[in-house]
Amino acid sequence: MKSHRKPGTWTFFRQWLKNPLRVAAVAPSSAELAAAMIAELPDEVERVIELGGGTGAITRALLDAGIRDEDLLVLELNEELHAHLRLRFPRVPVLLGDARMLPSLASEQGYLEHGVADAIVSGLGLLTMPHPLQHDILAAAFQCLREDGVFVQFTYGPIAPVAEPVARSLGLQVRRGDFVLRNVPPATVYVYSRVTG
Repeated sequence: MKSHRKPGTWTFFRQWLKNPLRVAAVAPSSAELAAAMIAELPDEVERVIELGGGTGAITRALLDAGIRDEDLLVLELNEELHAHLRLRFPRVPVLLGDARMLPSLASEQGYLEHGVADAIVSGLGLLTMPHPLQHDILAAAFQCLREDGVFVQFTYGPIAPVAEPVARSLGLQVRRGDFVLRNVPPATVYVYSRVTG
């Protein structure tokens, strides 16, 4: 019988079983969640960085939305998921590494030679992370983001994924986006940007 599972579902679930705190969900993101993330990207978006590529559900949606392979940079910490992404998207720069090291990793890869990103989309489990780790990841991300760029994050929890003191210390404002019921588990999209004025 033919399987109708999304690509990488079993790979993703295996990684969750190995380390449920590091892999934030039991299943890859749904098409509806990917669409809700992409809806928050700025007009005329060209360059995007994805943190926590997972099995590539959001990566695929970004490419389908018109982001060129060379203008997308994907970062994944899990070795097996990284290998899966490299096979699935051979023309997209997919890096293995820690999001706190994003500026140096993106520089070494050559991505930042062509300018900073217009947006960053994140599937990282920020809500479960200690505040110092949240701070370091967001600080690194915003170093690679244009002044009016956005950091789009989804979360499964009932509150914003970045602690309010962390966002305040980094000079960030937050806006709640869509709630996506058709995801396992249901998720909410949040958009972070620099406070202006």
